[in-house]
Amino acid sequence: MNLDAILDPDTIKSITDNEQLVFHSVGDTGGVNTPTYIEAVARFMDCDLTYSEPPDRPSLFYHLGDVVYYDGESANYWPEFYEPYLNYHAPIVAIPGNHDGDVNPATGESSLQAFVRNFCSQSAVISPDNTEAPRRTMTQPNVFWTLNTPLVTIIGLYSNCPEGGQISDTQRSWFISELQAAASDLPVIVAVHHPIYSAYGPHPGSTRLKDLLESSCKSAGRSPDVVLTGHVHNYQRFSAPLNGKQDVPFIVAGAGGYNQRLHTLGKVFHDAQQKNQLPVQIEGEDVRLESFNDQQHGYLRITVTKQTIKLDYIVVPDPSEQAKDGLLKPYDSVELKLLG
Repeated sequence: MNLDAILDPDTIKSITDNEQLVFHSVGDTGGVNTPTYIEAVARFMDCDLTYSEPPDRPSLFYHLGDVVYYDGESANYWPEFYEPYLNYHAPIVAIPGNHDGDVNPATGESSLQAFVRNFCSQSAVISPDNTEAPRRTMTQPNVFWTLNTPLVTIIGLYSNCPEGGQISDTQRSWFISELQAAASDLPVIVAVHHPIYSAYGPHPGSTRLKDLLESSCKSAGRSPDVVLTGHVHNYQRFSAPLNGKQDVPFIVAGAGGYNQRLHTLGKVFHDAQQKNQLPVQIEGEDVRLESFNDQQHGYLRITVTKQTIKLDYIVVPDPSEQAKDGLLKPYDSVELKLLG
């Protein structure tokens, strides 16, 4: 899918002329019974659109999955998706998370039925799940899909519902072909809901997905420059090698608004953070935890140019605070220099 299928011609022209693409990304936003936190994150994403001028204004939101809890029910798309982003005047694309694919037997809906209706529609229409927002459905070609842009190729995978993720041989073959087909002069970002690395014990990184990613990259002869994930309800940034490419950022960005409970890392990581001793080497692996935030909700603001990819993690004030609208400074940033 090409970017001009999502954005208007003026926005495409600005991206092309300025050679800069800015977009938001985060996962695990569904508010369930407490929409306060998703509304807080959405509010400051709105501010990015309102207070930024092109080419620094984000052009879209790439959702990392778990749009709706708990079982992807169509009835929850209004309170957990369309209403919170009512004032977010930019396109929203997505890959599904495990909750988007789960099935509630009581509703009679099949796995991913509501996600497909709202994100993989044959045409851009007002969804029956949308009560009154002007947002139309997205026309993504599949639940795993590639977004081609003038500056970066974004390959989105669907890691299904089991803990640790699960990708079929069919999707693996497709992934290899997409890596091979990606423009050789542009960087590649891979997005998948379940994390490859995680320092949160109950939701550790997936060795199954790690093996699949490494073997697929080896088969394709191409590795991504950045890997974006969610699922764990906090922010973690790892640095790890991937098929000969050193210090690839593996990001967990799963604090997009799910209720108030965030997943807290263990004492050893907090002690290292308080003593200013990050990064921490992950035991048994050539992987470093470079930064984390497990106390505040937030989102990624990603800037891609011909020379660099910059990943800024923005934490938002607690809803109980009297925060003024405006642009927030990044909590954490990493910038990759691209080989020209």
